Amino acid sequence: MALIPARQGSKRVPGKNVRVLNGHPMLAYTIVPAIESGVFESVIVSTDSEEIAEVARHYGAEVPFLRPAQFAGDTSPDIEWLEYTLAELTRQARTWGAFSLLRPTSPFRTADTIRRAWARFISQEGVDSLRAIEKCAQHPGKMWVIRGDRMLPLLPFGDPPWHSTPYQALPPIYIQNASLEIAWTRVVVERRTIAGDVLVPFVTEGYEGFDINDQYDWMVAERLLSDGLVQLPAVNETPFQAVNVART
Repeated sequence: MALIPARQGSKRVPGKNVRVLNGHPMLAYTIVPAIESGVFESVIVSTDSEEIAEVARHYGAEVPFLRPAQFAGDTSPDIEWLEYTLAELTRQARTWGAFSLLRPTSPFRTADTIRRAWARFISQEGVDSLRAIEKCAQHPGKMWVIRGDRMLPLLPFGDPPWHSTPYQALPPIYIQNASLEIAWTRVVVERRTIAGDVLVPFVTEGYEGFDINDQYDWMVAERLLSDGLVQLPAVNETPFQAVNVART
């Protein structure tokens, strides 16, 4: 199953999960490719907002219940709402062997992205999960920590030291992005973790891992679209306009 977390109350970009981007709420650009991918038996949105739930259902996702407020705060870890969701679905006699987390803040992820990730995940033996990553733009080998009036390299490696080595000569370092995760459900149930211990890397391509977290990211996304450098997944549904949720 696909699980799409879309709580209300974002502070950096108000209402970002359902804020309109190029005619549709941003949530639509995750729901529609998830359904189109053909990977999932069910596409489920986890939200604490009935307004967001209405948007989700309009674009074809299920919202079988609302997420309790205690699992929808700014600092609520994913494992809490995920455990709650799996438990509630189990009580409804609905279980799956694997799940994928697809966050609405990655609107350039496509159905093909999802299919590639799923194919990579199931091709591996003895793994717990897969996580999307991309090469770091800012290499940690060139980062520093301050101690009083002095600074020290975060990673004191290399000869010459990494902080004095050209970026191109440094070992590749990757950072996770928010576009997708896939894991066996047993990892959550048996070990209370999402990632587990054995992870498969999935290196995203182009802008499919681009994540909108603040107003600057939103402006970048709009500019990329206006310049024709990226395309959003096609959404054939009538744009949701029953209620104005873009600023809730």
